[in-house]
Amino acid sequence: MVEFFNNHQSELILSGFVLLTILLARYIIHFTIRKIGRKNRINIARIRLINRYISVAFFLVAILIESFIFGSEFHDLAVIFSSVFAVIGIGLFAIWSILSNITSGIIMFFNFPYKVGDKIKINDSDFPDAAIIEDIRAFQVHLRLENGDLVTYPNNLIIQKPVTLLKKDAIEELELEDEI
Repeated sequence: MVEFFNNHQSELILSGFVLLTILLARYIIHFTIRKIGRKNRINIARIRLINRYISVAFFLVAILIESFIFGSEFHDLAVIFSSVFAVIGIGLFAIWSILSNITSGIIMFFNFPYKVGDKIKINDSDFPDAAIIEDIRAFQVHLRLENGDLVTYPNNLIIQKPVTLLKKDAIEELELEDEI
């Protein structure tokens, strides 16, 4: 064991430096995302979801960097990654709509003019009613219709369709009406 540490001392020191740098960058990005989320009054569950995506991306980058530090060659990694991505690509092609909804959810986190509680109307012939946004999740938006029904609307469709903002924070008005 001591011999391993003596033989790979420079790699271990460099690995420690890389891991500390990645952890620091991850902390800074998580802090920034939380700050953006609080500023825009975004649901804490959505903030955690985006932070989880960022953590997975940093983990994959860390594995890639560590493999180079410990002597892997580019062509070795290229064979492994191309094989893995080919299998993943075939599998994900079958579920492209799920990926589309996840990507739309990430886009909606950073650039979506509507918040939980807003009353909106989706200008689509399949969705003629106005609704209040109850929750924005990774795959869909939960909308409460005026008759009380809960509708889940896919994220990728709400980005593609024109949406009209009818009232901001309509949930607060409903809560006040319930109290009266």
